[in-house]
Amino acid sequence: MNRLSTSWGAYDLTRFPEDPRDTLRAWSAADAYLLRHLAGDEDREDGEDGEGGEPVALDGTVAVVGDRWGALTTALAAHRPVQITDSHLARQATLANLARAGLPIDGDRLLTTRDTPPERVDVLLVRVPKSLALLEDQLHRIAPALHAGSVVVGTGMVTEIHTSTLELFERIVGPTRTSLARQKARLIFSTPDPERSPGPTPWPRSYVLPGDSGAGAGLTAVNHAGIFCAERLDIGTRFLLQHLPASSGDAHVVDLGCGNGILGTAAAVANPDARVTFVDESYQAVASAEATFAANTARDSAAKADFVAGDALTAMPPKSVDLVLNNPPFHSHQATTDATAQRMFRGARAALRPGGELWVVGNRHLGYHVRLKRLFGNVEVAASNRKFVILRAVRRS
Repeated sequence: MNRLSTSWGAYDLTRFPEDPRDTLRAWSAADAYLLRHLAGDEDREDGEDGEGGEPVALDGTVAVVGDRWGALTTALAAHRPVQITDSHLARQATLANLARAGLPIDGDRLLTTRDTPPERVDVLLVRVPKSLALLEDQLHRIAPALHAGSVVVGTGMVTEIHTSTLELFERIVGPTRTSLARQKARLIFSTPDPERSPGPTPWPRSYVLPGDSGAGAGLTAVNHAGIFCAERLDIGTRFLLQHLPASSGDAHVVDLGCGNGILGTAAAVANPDARVTFVDESYQAVASAEATFAANTARDSAAKADFVAGDALTAMPPKSVDLVLNNPPFHSHQATTDATAQRMFRGARAALRPGGELWVVGNRHLGYHVRLKRLFGNVEVAASNRKFVILRAVRRS
């Protein structure tokens, strides 16, 4: 837990799921910089840059896009901001941080990227995401709610804000400039141009998997903005598709960390009697998986699937799954970590029936076999090449 001090108070914040061993903060210098600007607490050493001075009026509709762990939403709770997030984990962190601070929780103001944004936005605050495509999509969606008097401020670390980032704000919102860097963070200021007409979002996009994609060859992948490898098939996923394990009968298959859902969809096409559950913490990913599944199973009325935005397999009944397919991420925003993979592995073991199998693909250097052997008591290499390894672990009891 770490404390964020602001003009509105000091808040003890955590990520979700909370782990006392986690050394990563639930807020960044970019969050703090934005909050100081809103409060008018910036000094005037920047000269004519205009970052300091009067506080920003927050008495209209405030929308916070991309708040990673709820730091901005919690600090600004008195102004009842509308949070728009693509992350189930960020939403849960926000709920926990608001509750810890004794602040009111209005679930109707905690929106996902799949929800309709407010009709009017007077102050738009954007925590720049890692995905440029997700930023593009969200700016397109919310631009119609802006007006000439809207205040638009983005924030991010200097390593996250590029020329292409500023070009998106400029093209979709209006004239854009940046602040000087403070503690390796930077602000983005855009002035809404009512005459600007950026048009509809260009997402989702789709592509057909090439012939070397094993069980996925010829299938259509549908990708909403922000999905990993939205323009082409991820090479790790391709390798797993080339060695996709078979299921039979009414097996329960889980595509864990499903992304666009192509692994689970390939399993469903190969075994139409299977029931497939697609799970991801990204709402965009779950929507992509649902669209991918529909695009490839529309003619098969027997195809059965569930789509869950959640925290790995924590909501899955124990001993209810026959096969888990997993291509785990090894990044959390800009941080490299295997915490998500470990949580997925633990959840998979709890959800698998005795005799059930977890199939994992990952870069060889990540050493997943060590953790799987410790957790399951067994692990074997199902396939490998110079870059990737596919590991198979079986729940014995």
